[in-house]
Amino acid sequence: MAILQHILFMSLSMFCMTSVVSSHSRHYTTPSVPRLTDLLSHVSVDTGFSKFFGGPNIKLINNGSMATLALDKTSGSGLVSRRKYYYGFFSAAIKLPAGLTSGVVVAFYLSNADMYPHSHDEIDIELLGHDKRIDWVLQTNVYANGVSTGREEKFYFWFDPTQQHHYYSILWNSHHIVLPVREFPNNGKFSTAYPSKPMSLYVTIWDGSQWATHGGKYPVNYKYAPFVASFADMEMAGCITNPTQPGSSCSNASLSSMDPVGGPDFVKLSNQQITAMDWARRKLMFYSYCKDTSRFKVLPPECT
Repeated sequence: MAILQHILFMSLSMFCMTSVVSSHSRHYTTPSVPRLTDLLSHVSVDTGFSKFFGGPNIKLINNGSMATLALDKTSGSGLVSRRKYYYGFFSAAIKLPAGLTSGVVVAFYLSNADMYPHSHDEIDIELLGHDKRIDWVLQTNVYANGVSTGREEKFYFWFDPTQQHHYYSILWNSHHIVLPVREFPNNGKFSTAYPSKPMSLYVTIWDGSQWATHGGKYPVNYKYAPFVASFADMEMAGCITNPTQPGSSCSNASLSSMDPVGGPDFVKLSNQQITAMDWARRKLMFYSYCKDTSRFKVLPPECT
């Protein structure tokens, strides 16, 4: 099986239960597909990341191979990769906080806001807490040159993400971006909204009371704090670059099938993957920017 055939369900198969009941009492059987994450090496948290904020709420465990990040009344917390990347594959096994988590945001994302505060790029996986005990929401977003180009989509989970670690992954190269149950191709329609500058990888937990749960209707209830997220099996494979010279170190990228930057097996999704992605989007997606006519008087070109 070609390596690319693992990519689509690097996010669906990361949810390793193959038959589960969602928070909406629907029974789903997900496709069983080998994980790309099984083929790449792990990076220890202590060597691959620095503290971003909330140092007292960050704990390294298992000799630095894992970390827990906490949100309490004093602060959230976060880590940032020590290196910047221009394309690559990024993954983490994440276990979300249990209990009532309204307003809580756990994020795994790429960004260059530190270098380009007014025109930064970002590729987001945001896990949004809820006013019910297991009803977390998966939100993805891709934008470039500022927030106004955001392309948000939201999905329900079909399992309880608080019971064990599940893999969440991002593939970003010159051909496309692949996020959980979503592909963002780099073609003419997306030319102004495709991330094109080196980015760092971030893992964070923070208070999103103003927007995260039902548009801010349910803020964080610190009666249930601390909220603790666990991160393990971190993976960062790609083009390490000098942020002042975008793409300068990518010219010699390997063309092996295992290279997420230049490997030919990372160019496009297979028909099998497209079919599986369509299944997830039909059953689980409840918001897409392409249907948000209140936000866009004229829908973005890719929506039509």
